[in-house]
Amino acid sequence: MSAESAADAATAEGEGKGESADGDAGTAHTLDGDAILRIRDLDAGYGDLQILDDVDLDVADGEYVTIVGPNGAGKSTVMKTVFGLTTHMDGTVEFEGEPIHGLAPEQIIREGIGFVPQTDNVFPGLSVRENLEMGAYILDEVPEDQIEAIYDRFPILRERKDQKAGTLSGGQRQMVAMGRALMLDPDLLLLDEPSAGLAPDLVDDMFDRIDRINDSGTAVLMVEQNAKEALRRCDRGYVLVNGENRYTDRGEVLLGDEDVRQDFLGG
Repeated sequence: MSAESAADAATAEGEGKGESADGDAGTAHTLDGDAILRIRDLDAGYGDLQILDDVDLDVADGEYVTIVGPNGAGKSTVMKTVFGLTTHMDGTVEFEGEPIHGLAPEQIIREGIGFVPQTDNVFPGLSVRENLEMGAYILDEVPEDQIEAIYDRFPILRERKDQKAGTLSGGQRQMVAMGRALMLDPDLLLLDEPSAGLAPDLVDDMFDRIDRINDSGTAVLMVEQNAKEALRRCDRGYVLVNGENRYTDRGEVLLGDEDVRQDFLGG
């Protein structure tokens, strides 16, 4: 199912469940068709602390999906659970039809998922090139063609390839982190707050780069503090509250819903 088809299917399903077509956000959280990532009835947290409660979420092949919601809603926990960094308590996480809940991050990378965490997402003492090489550590040899592809996508990294990543600007470090996650050419890229800490004039550029990554065929699941801009750009959005699903719909529909705007987007 394409990203466009996924968005259309979500809208049709929402209308079929009594949601209006005039801008009210839907509450149908799953897709009827195939999804590259399929989360069902997910309970997860940290140790004995449960954060997520019966969360459902789908990402279609090539789709761009954003998770928004108030602080403490469990947005980043969804991301970390997909990547095997939390305590899985119940429910399922499937990628390309195979269960991945319970797998270690190094196994999940091999399945075709890349992850860019919000913080500590570069090796500051390593050069830019060495950081990129770390993204392919599971391979016997560094794929030079992929490094060149990363440099083509982020030209400044070619210029700074021998510079320590810890000396770069915030925006350049984010490029390094994204480049490293793309080294294995993943089918799904997880992005946790990619605009956090960036200067305002760099935020649009970062979103543009994410758009281009998605346009190249990579599915994107993103948690983002700049909810309005994220929803403007994504195919579909999920609103989480207190670790539970609240609304799911096309980004433009969520932006146009009065309750969503007032409660989660600042009016």
